[in-house]
Amino acid sequence: MTAPAPLTTRQPRAARRERVPAVLVLEDGRTFRGQAYGATGETFGEAVFNTGMSGYQETLTDPSYHRQVVVMTAPQIGNTGVNDEDPESARIWVAGYVVRDPARVPSNWRSKRSLDEELANQGVVGISGIDTRALTRHLRERGAMRVGIFSGPALAEESELLARVLQAPEMKGADLCAEVATTEPYIVPAVGAKRFTVAAVDLGIKAMTPQRMAERGIEVHVLPANSTVEDIYAVAPDGVFFSNGPGDPATADHQVAVMQEVLARRTPLFGICFGNQILGRALGFGTYKLKYGHRGINQPVQDRSTGKVEVTAHNHGFAVEAPLDKVSDTPYGRAEVSHVCLNDNVVEGLQCLDVPAFSVQYHPEAAAGPHDAAYLFDRFVDLMTASHANAGS
Repeated sequence: MTAPAPLTTRQPRAARRERVPAVLVLEDGRTFRGQAYGATGETFGEAVFNTGMSGYQETLTDPSYHRQVVVMTAPQIGNTGVNDEDPESARIWVAGYVVRDPARVPSNWRSKRSLDEELANQGVVGISGIDTRALTRHLRERGAMRVGIFSGPALAEESELLARVLQAPEMKGADLCAEVATTEPYIVPAVGAKRFTVAAVDLGIKAMTPQRMAERGIEVHVLPANSTVEDIYAVAPDGVFFSNGPGDPATADHQVAVMQEVLARRTPLFGICFGNQILGRALGFGTYKLKYGHRGINQPVQDRSTGKVEVTAHNHGFAVEAPLDKVSDTPYGRAEVSHVCLNDNVVEGLQCLDVPAFSVQYHPEAAAGPHDAAYLFDRFVDLMTASHANAGS
């Protein structure tokens, strides 16, 4: 992956040092003081909160968190340390990390190093020892907003720090997927006998996603975010996949146009997260920014086709604006909302009724857990199976 130009200035943290003061400054002027965690220096991003009690390593390495400062609502973080098996990408992508009570000594048979050490090694500026419950409540009331974390022996006046936060770019209007996606195509081979070939457009893909497809006999060709229609069909795909990723879907005009061509060719299509928002736009729906988004591994979603309620993993700050109570006519036939969040009625999935395409706003690869939505990969396999059968009849 190609590393983007950083919004962060930082220095690696020494293995042993005195507690270094740190301050978190929100764009509305509220501040929280604590101690440096990870690297020291300064960083900027959008302040968001994650409600997961586990899976912090997968969260940190999820490319969808690019340019976001993540506040963990679970009070103690770092108990199981860091291993080399669970990362979802080759690096940490969060712009900053906020915890209340970092574990002093990690304890897990797979642990290789502490979370504090990993953050420092990768230059990620964080803060600990603050009231994350109060910060989360503030973000729920005021909404996600720009934030800066500053640490070091001598900190500037809060008014000066706030001015620097206000100079940072906003998430609305941010075009980020190409900054986190692969620059060169690569292949994840099928596990066992190969059944299908899928072209996966990488908008910030997590490593577990092609793995879940490979487990079902799919050879996955992972392609750069700006791949053309010709690039996609050069691999002779049985299906096309659009991944999760960061940024504002309103900026993804190229990906929307590519997906519309896939829909027109009636190739089986599956999208998750950012891919769901792109499908929404391709069908003619709008997208909008949520007040504070959904992030965590405990979000209740109902599959409206079965009535089943799933506990699901989320990471999104934007959503599709589509009617919940009717089937919509689109340039590609009829479409409907297939999944809905039971907390706030946000659209969590779309289903095309006349072309083989569907999407969800959450993470069925479930790393870290839960696994309620793994069946969605089987639905994708069913679409490709049916497409083959129709082609042969």
